[in-house]
Amino acid sequence: MKKSILSIVAIASLVLSSCSLSDDDAAVIVGGEVTPQNLAGNLTSDLTLSSGVAHNLTGALLVKDGATLTIEAGTTINALAGGTDVYILVEKGGKIIADGTAENPIKFTSSATVANAGDWGGIILNGNAPLSRQSGAESNAATEVKNSILFGGSDVDDNSGILDYVILEYTGARIDDEAEHNGLTLNGVGAGTTISNIAIFNGDDDGIEFFGGTVNASNILVVNAKDDMFDFTQGYAGTCTNLYGIRENGYTAVTSDPRGIEADGNLDGNSPSDINESVFTINGVTIINNADGVEMSDGIKIRRGATATITNAYLALGAGALFGDVVDLKDGKSDSAELTSITGVANTANGLDIADIKNTTVGGASIILTVGTTGGADNSVFSWTGYNF
Repeated sequence: MKKSILSIVAIASLVLSSCSLSDDDAAVIVGGEVTPQNLAGNLTSDLTLSSGVAHNLTGALLVKDGATLTIEAGTTINALAGGTDVYILVEKGGKIIADGTAENPIKFTSSATVANAGDWGGIILNGNAPLSRQSGAESNAATEVKNSILFGGSDVDDNSGILDYVILEYTGARIDDEAEHNGLTLNGVGAGTTISNIAIFNGDDDGIEFFGGTVNASNILVVNAKDDMFDFTQGYAGTCTNLYGIRENGYTAVTSDPRGIEADGNLDGNSPSDINESVFTINGVTIINNADGVEMSDGIKIRRGATATITNAYLALGAGALFGDVVDLKDGKSDSAELTSITGVANTANGLDIADIKNTTVGGASIILTVGTTGGADNSVFSWTGYNF
């Protein structure tokens, strides 16, 4: 949810939008009947995708209320490099069961011969769990990439399915400066949903973003997301365990403020008087910037009414890489007994200064960082991805 700083991105966005479909145009559905070889359109009944068979995502696949998309372990889905018109959206009441294994993960990737970040729009789950909102207002919001489809509700235990041992590559297509697809977008997703063992590689926007909801997530690897690695907003109230984000040398940003963690209490800070603002927990997180000459605006930024408890954080810089601020609690709000608190370790090699932290006492917040070379997420749990740490 950032404004692009690269004019070429804006130009490309205009070119793409000239051949894209309007937000509420039913023509976003490509083809007729949804089949395993032509995944596009409205899925209104259960469908299973088998391993060892070609599966092509050729447009927007909308998993409707009451339908379940099941994907067998070891399956690969090849997404047409169609940018914003190619994605999977599981609507409220729909489910996706992508239950892979370490030996046979499920992969979503680009079908392009030379794949690039932003080739397709990634996966979006819409649930019935609570959001931040004005007192007395309904817990409903419009999906960023398709405003006619709503998410949110009152069911904290809502179940949108399972994503386990899943790889997402070359996602994050951009619609305009204010709306874009992430690698994995969780909109009002409930705690009955399983989100674990996820690897998101080379996305053109955020790796994973939580818009409200109560879902818990564990073992999430994000590599070379061109905006934020982990983004929390609109009243997210869950727990994330073992998050690992890294930017490799050669990485380029597409926004002015890419961050490791970005958290807002309400949507983009536009409703500071909202109830049910973000209060969440992270247990074990690593943020590494190895991109020579590229600044990460903040390692961790908690702002706009968000309240976070982050334990066992580890932040590090490669040679020539930069942090704007290691940690910034811009307006660390606390409306309850829970205060924003961050404890962790910073590797001060290559110019990282753990004294470069801001607003440590605002709203009763606290930051405790010590110097060290170990801590944070356990990267051994990602051996199934084949990524070389």
